[in-house]
Amino acid sequence: MRMSHVFSRTLREVPAGAESMGYGYLVRAGFIQQLGAGIFSLLPFGLRSIRKIEQIIRDEMDGIGGQEIQMPVVNPADIWKETGRYYSIDREMSRFQDRVGRDMVLAMTHEECVTDIARFEIDSYKRLPQMVYQLQTKWRDDPRPRAGLIRVREFTMKDSYSFDRDHEGLVKQYRAHYSAYFRVFDRCALPTIAVGSDSGMMGGKVAHEYMYLSPVGEDTIITCSGCGYTANRQVAVFRKDHATEEMLPLEEKYTPKCASIEDLAAFLSIPKEKTAKALFMMGTFVDEVGEEQQRLIVGVIRGDMDIEENKLQNAAHANAIRPAHAEEIQAAGMEPGYGSPIGCASDVLVIVDDSVANSNNLVAGANKVDHHLLHTNFGRDYTGEVADIASAVAGNLCVECGSPLEQSKGIEVGNIFQLGTRYSEAMGCMYQDEAGVRKPVIMGSYGIGVGRLLACLAEEYHDEAGLKLPVTTAPYQVHLVSLVKDASVAEGIYTQLLEAGFEVLYDDRKESAGVKFADADLIGIPVRLTLGNRSLKEGKVEVKLRSDLASTLSFPIETLVDDVKSLIASLEDDIRSRMVHRELD
Repeated sequence: MRMSHVFSRTLREVPAGAESMGYGYLVRAGFIQQLGAGIFSLLPFGLRSIRKIEQIIRDEMDGIGGQEIQMPVVNPADIWKETGRYYSIDREMSRFQDRVGRDMVLAMTHEECVTDIARFEIDSYKRLPQMVYQLQTKWRDDPRPRAGLIRVREFTMKDSYSFDRDHEGLVKQYRAHYSAYFRVFDRCALPTIAVGSDSGMMGGKVAHEYMYLSPVGEDTIITCSGCGYTANRQVAVFRKDHATEEMLPLEEKYTPKCASIEDLAAFLSIPKEKTAKALFMMGTFVDEVGEEQQRLIVGVIRGDMDIEENKLQNAAHANAIRPAHAEEIQAAGMEPGYGSPIGCASDVLVIVDDSVANSNNLVAGANKVDHHLLHTNFGRDYTGEVADIASAVAGNLCVECGSPLEQSKGIEVGNIFQLGTRYSEAMGCMYQDEAGVRKPVIMGSYGIGVGRLLACLAEEYHDEAGLKLPVTTAPYQVHLVSLVKDASVAEGIYTQLLEAGFEVLYDDRKESAGVKFADADLIGIPVRLTLGNRSLKEGKVEVKLRSDLASTLSFPIETLVDDVKSLIASLEDDIRSRMVHRELD
């Protein structure tokens, strides 16, 4: 491709609102262009990189027995109503009606659609196991799109689905995906870790996320260097000590201006672990006919910890939660800042962390301004459901080995779920076994965010001058920069490289050397060939690697094709040499 014909153009300034360096460079280098909030067009450079990523994914999915299909972005709502997700998913899923008034949705994932296909294609154990995948556009009306392709509303995703007759078959396919995903990310040269995760709206009980660790990430990853325990903070667990003692009688205490745990502990001269605090959330629940209902949820946790809202929502089995308003709390007989479930209305859903349930004589709110209750005890003074709703933080002790936990930020680039019979039972996707008994198909679901993967590569591979993407995902392998007046020499080299099968970006523009080099640094093609007057007189071409601009090589023109071939092969070999086979324990 000649630079004089490239559709996109480079920019010298960082775009307004760019929240990360990688996003800024993707825009400046002409890879992407924003159309609206969370909606981006892929320009030629960006699309070429995306196609390379997609081919890597296809290779690995085909390698574990996948068959590629393509399902519609627009789904009839009926199949989503069968599983109940039409009612349980919040406004992130866009709903509309077609011209005859039929309810429709824009698919944000395709479990319903693929199950609808499978219930017509799979009728016997002889048709199992199966695995299909697609690379398809999806729409999720995210309320907070950010950081370019990292968090968008329209996105391309690889989603695959496995179908088995038993749990052992599901585990086999799950393990195959677990290893294949690492091969995908390794071939793209993106460092990732796998962490235990929450299955969320997908359902099922076992799930993993693949995380690229980055300070621009929104997920908090909890890790243990002692034993290797890793989990998303949404589901991470840790050791909790419990203070058990003889229960003492309730006592109301005047505690002026002690609306926070810190002020309360200081006023009473007690440690924060001798207190209990409440978090008030309003939950949305959907009944069997799809009607939404609101119910106040009170989470109770020891004062030295915080509540993980995702855990609280899961424990309450709510479709969504939001902070409760003061009037909603007061209407249930409790007081913000001085609240506890003691004496609250009977329809309040109380979720109590096990740190509180297994402790005694904690100080809690008296539901009266400037007053607290001493010696409160779960089971005696109030009841509720007991669950782990605590948020893990650095310094907590590992539940496995007791070492201090660490935390870091990460970006989710892939996920795998063991769905079980969540969708097959709801939609009647059944098979007949050898004895003629009809049983639900066992399913798994597996996703990779293609655009997000490119965004993470841009975060990982850049410097102060621009992008420097790996050879396996860069839009071109070679950037040929001509600085000589005689265009015929550069044209000959360009033709020679193309005929040898290289992907070449040829800067044939009438621009200064400074402009050409700045654009080359910004776009970040792995191998740069510069044809200058001095090197031409010597019969050579100057060679630089984008990953090491400080070093300069030179190749004789007569052996240029073979030398470039060897150089690119060495870059590819370097990526392969860093690949590590990983299996699920």
